[in-house]
Order: sequence, then structure tokens, then C-alpha cells
Amino acid sequence: MYIISITPDLALDQGYTYAGGLGVLEGDKFYTAARMGLRYVVMTLFYRGGYVDYDFDENDNPIPKPQKHPQGFYKSISPEEEFTIKLRGEDVVIRPYVYVLRSAKAVFFDAVCPLWARSLTDRVYIEDDINIKFLKYVLLAKASAHYIKYRIGFDKVAKISLQEAYTALLPLLMPDKNRYNLIIHTPGPWGHPTFPKDVIERELGWSFTSPQVVLTEIGLSLVEKAYVVSEKQKDIIRHVFPHFYDKINYITNGIDINRWIDSKIIKLYNKKKLTSDTLRPIRMKLKDELISYLRSIKGGDLKIDDFYVAWIRRIVKYKRPEFIAKLVEEFKDDHSIKFILGGKAHPEDKDGLNMMKWFKALSHKYQNVYFIKDYDVSSAKIIIRGIDLMTFTPFSGWEACGTSYMKAGINGVPTLSSRDGGAIEIIKDGYNGWLFGRDIRDFINIYTSKLTEQINSEEYTEFKEKFSSIHELFNSQYDKYLEISLNAIKTFIPKVDIAQTLRGYYGDIIEAWVSKKFKK
Repeated sequence: MYIISITPDLALDQGYTYAGGLGVLEGDKFYTAARMGLRYVVMTLFYRGGYVDYDFDENDNPIPKPQKHPQGFYKSISPEEEFTIKLRGEDVVIRPYVYVLRSAKAVFFDAVCPLWARSLTDRVYIEDDINIKFLKYVLLAKASAHYIKYRIGFDKVAKISLQEAYTALLPLLMPDKNRYNLIIHTPGPWGHPTFPKDVIERELGWSFTSPQVVLTEIGLSLVEKAYVVSEKQKDIIRHVFPHFYDKINYITNGIDINRWIDSKIIKLYNKKKLTSDTLRPIRMKLKDELISYLRSIKGGDLKIDDFYVAWIRRIVKYKRPEFIAKLVEEFKDDHSIKFILGGKAHPEDKDGLNMMKWFKALSHKYQNVYFIKDYDVSSAKIIIRGIDLMTFTPFSGWEACGTSYMKAGINGVPTLSSRDGGAIEIIKDGYNGWLFGRDIRDFINIYTSKLTEQINSEEYTEFKEKFSSIHELFNSQYDKYLEISLNAIKTFIPKVDIAQTLRGYYGDIIEAWVSKKFKK
């Protein structure tokens, strides 16, 4: 029996068919499922222009442009036989491209023709208008339905996971409540798109009473179970979908350990030989690799004993990138601190674009600031393993889970984190990382609430104070800092393995498959 995952984006180690955390998470599931020997198929769209890269003009204004896939990505995927679906009453030719890894398969759907339909699979999360956006996800649903019915066989599918609301149209085409679960990766109301009922009726034949239909509500009504991705998100989601709350449980996200950890660290960990003494030279080697990478970006006076700090993730208001930007200004005279800022904003997000401009200006102004404008999976591996401190600063109640602190922690890099997402399940303040700020469980709209400025001001003050104490610890009590690094590895690895997440979603299926395989 097969496990199917439908996702708006997917990050493999090559290519740019993803925008951020969800795509990377689904890539981690794919690699771990392949290693576990699961018959796992993940389906998404083939984005020929990727997500977005940026150039900058003479005033540091970000100029968006499509991404170019490396040749290695094209060589790693193979086309399968084309098929036809109906969109806008017309025949649309779909060509699947597949990437196979052991027992797992990634399927990317490309719209070949007509030309208007081909544009639907141009870019990740970038559309000209709401009708184009809707048709993009109808295409994903119809292509997935066809592939499941005619290439796999619906009767051979044990479970179909719908990743986020954009995939919730599939059960309208292939209803079977017991085969589906919905995984919600957004805690608040902003991540639950709505579409006019007439376009849904036109393309899918379903009529709704409300003039605007919330896709997440479609999904919640048509699946057996739904999940959010951290314990805290379950508290937050009760304010958004109280009428479905009894159907929603939580399974905290994880990461593919093998994809993100340094090979020497995991080898020593598995042999139970990881100590402060054996960890120290590994940390120095990883920092040296980071220094080489940073020299290729900008150069500068980079020393192995300097304190390397990173804020690297999708640039959006709720993640509070201004915290690290303000910190740079506060510590501008301490050249032993090296700040690594990385990430991208959506090209229509004015707040995010202004933040990118700020980051870029800081990298011009200060020699110890490095802005990674083309931050991706490959650069993330170098940065996350080599830094001394990760910063994770979302406004409390807005981050579903987050995984950057997990990737850092398994490599002996502690995180200074706000009390949000899954971090509060794993980080113990002062033991394997540090926490600051409030643990807010009632949703606060940061764009309209009068509390936003007060909370941000109070929490930045605590963030700065904690940062100062961590920096002092690193400089004056490195052995104590290294002890916290070691604690991070030893406490994170057992908790963040995404194999546990997969067992949470598919435990009975995996047990049945293992039992059957063992009997054979």
C-alpha cells in the first residue's frame, strides 16, 4: 500500500521547486521515507522558474527575478507519459517528471499546453490574480487525482496527506474520508485562503452556500483526521476553527537527521563517544568551513574565535527580522561578532522587501555583516553547522513549529528563541539553548493590535540582554558554552527525527507493512 503526500512545494537537495519551510519539511519527509523503505509518493507542481531570486539596484532596492534550476536537477528527474485534464473547459496536457529514491518517488506536474495553462506552473506562490491562483491548485488537484487513479490505483493507497489548504481540493474530486488527513502548517487565520464559490462550482462541480469558501474548511470537513504541527499550535487553532477542534490533533514536526547533521557528529553520537573533548575539534572544523564560505561572499577579517550568529529564514513581518537588524546596530563596535543574515521575501510583500533592503544596507555599512540573498538548502547546511548561535524570533502565536533550531541543535549550535512553535517543546532555557519573551496562546493580530508595539519593545529588550549574556559566556566560559552545545545534540537528536513524525501520521500503516515484509 502507498502513502501519498500532496504539497504546494517540495525542496529536494537540487532545484528550486520550493519557497521556504514547508517545501524543506516535505523534502525531509521524502528523504526519511525513502530511507525507511516506505512506498511513499509526494506530488507537487514543476515550477520552471522556481520561486524568486533578487538583484539590487544602486539604492539597495531588491529587484525580483525567476530562478534557474541547475542542470543537475534536470538530469535527476525523468519525464513520464503525458496525460490530459480539463481546466476552464479545455484540455490541458500534463507531463509528470519523477525523481526516484529507493522506494520513494517525487512527482512534479508540468503543464505543457495550452500556453495560458503552461503559465500556471511557472513559479512557486507567485500569481497574477486570484483566478490564476485558484486554477494553479485545481491543476495540482486534478493532476494528482489522475495520477493516483491511473498510475498508482486508488485501491492501493492507504493514506493521502494534504499539506496545507491549497491541496484541500483533492477530496472534492476523489471523496473517501478515511483515506485522507489534512496537515495545517499555519496557526492563525492568514494562512487559510478563500475563493469565490462560483469558480469552485465551475471547475469542480460543487456548490456552496457561502459566497467565499475557505479551503481549510473544505479540507477539515472531508478528511478523517487533521493535524497541526506543534503542541502550541493546537492551542492557537482553537480560536480559528473551533467547530472542527475535536477533529484536530498535533504531531510536532521534525527533520531528516541524515540530511542536516554533520557526519562526524552523528557517528560519534551513535557510538556513544560524543563528549566535549571530541565535539570541540568538530565544531572548529565546521566553523572553518563557514569562514571559507563567508570569504567567498564578501571577505573580511574572519577569525575562528569570533562569535558567529545567524538569522536565516523566510523574511516576513511575523518572524521579526528587525530584531537581528537592531542587534547589529547595538553591537556594531564589537567586530568579534559576525552577523549572518539570510532569506527572501515574497515579491509582493512590502514589509519583507523593505527588510531585505535593510539587511542589504547593513551588509554594506558593516564589514562584519553578511547578507545571503540567495539563501537555499545548500547554503543553509554550511551556515547552520558552522555558526555559534542561531536566532529564532517569531511573534508568539504566529509560528506553527519552525525547524531551523532543530537543524542547528543536532550540530551542537544552540538557539536563542522566542517562546513559540515547537521550540518550547525542545529548548530548555540555559541547558540546551535559551528562551525569551512571552508564551502567548491567544491570537494577536500584529498588523492591527495596539499590543504589538509594546510586546515587541519588551521582548527585544530581553532578546538583547540574553544575547549579551550568551556572548559573554562564549568569550569567558567556552567550556560551559560547549556543554550547552553538547546538551543540544544529546537532547535534540532523540526528539526531532522526522521518522517519529511519519510514524505519528502513518504508524498503523508502517507497522502493517513491516509485519508483512518480516513474514515474507
